[in-house]
Amino acid sequence: MASDRKGGGWNRIPINFPEGDDVENPTEMEAEDAILADDEADEESLSEDLNYGEPFETDPSVEEVAEQQPKVVTGELGGPLTAELVATRSELKRVESELAELKDHVARRQADFENYRKRVARERADTHDRVVADVAAKLLPVLDNLKRALDAEASVEATESDEFRHFLSGVDLISKQLSGVLEALGVKAIVAEGEPFNPHIHEAVVTEPTDEYEPDTVLQEIIQGYRLGDKLIRPSLVKVAVKK
Repeated sequence: MASDRKGGGWNRIPINFPEGDDVENPTEMEAEDAILADDEADEESLSEDLNYGEPFETDPSVEEVAEQQPKVVTGELGGPLTAELVATRSELKRVESELAELKDHVARRQADFENYRKRVARERADTHDRVVADVAAKLLPVLDNLKRALDAEASVEATESDEFRHFLSGVDLISKQLSGVLEALGVKAIVAEGEPFNPHIHEAVVTEPTDEYEPDTVLQEIIQGYRLGDKLIRPSLVKVAVKK
């Protein structure tokens, strides 16, 4: 039975202990047990009055609340760590792509510079050869006249004066010095006499029928020719043997 309520409180059933010398007083422990029994009865009555089918549920513990909170996934797919890893990989791919483009750009620039360097060196060599060839072409007639003067020495009789002979020695020295300068610049004389006739470096001005030499053989070099490397400055003017 539920206990009667009075003024919002609970009436407790008084316990009257018999008085007298023949009855012993209840001990303190027995009194506390009686109070606890009354409290349990009151709680059961309150549960029935409120129509609770089940007793009151206790408050959730701290552990249960923590388990119900959304967890931050740090190592699983979709978590902040995975997103950061994906972003880092994307940035790495972008940097690698830019690096590859820069390497290709540098390689192209280096190839262009190498081609430019070779082209400049080739143009410089061509310009040098052209200038040297032009200068040599203007000096060769001077060298020819010096050689003609030296060829005249062979016809000088022994009765000529020593002064004239010293003059011819000076001319010979100038001719050799000029030939040395041209040779230092890369200008070389073409060997013609006794060689087969070559229309690329020889120019036949005279022909002579003979049986002593094979046809198309250079018999005499009238004017010496010169070339600079593979560039022909002047062909040799020669006399060529023909079949008799």
